[in-house]
Amino acid sequence: MNKSVLVVMICMLAACSKAAPTDTVDSLVAHSDRLRKVEKQCADDYAKMGAAECNAASEARRRLFMGSGPQYTPPKKPPKF
Repeated sequence: MNKSVLVVMICMLAACSKAAPTDTVDSLVAHSDRLRKVEKQCADDYAKMGAAECNAASEARRRLFMGSGPQYTPPKKPPKF
């Protein structure tokens, strides 16, 4: 009896764990209206949204702003003025 109660309690605790974020960076880039909602929710209550969701929104905004082009790398020789 004690083992079955323990197993049921463990299953209940496992079911209460926080779900994985549903929005990926690519889905947020494709749906800018959803991106704005997620960004507003992160600004209002970061602890409730969680770091994974807010980081995905941040990366999506960066990709929209910066594009997917090559990253800037400065020249090896400094410019002469």
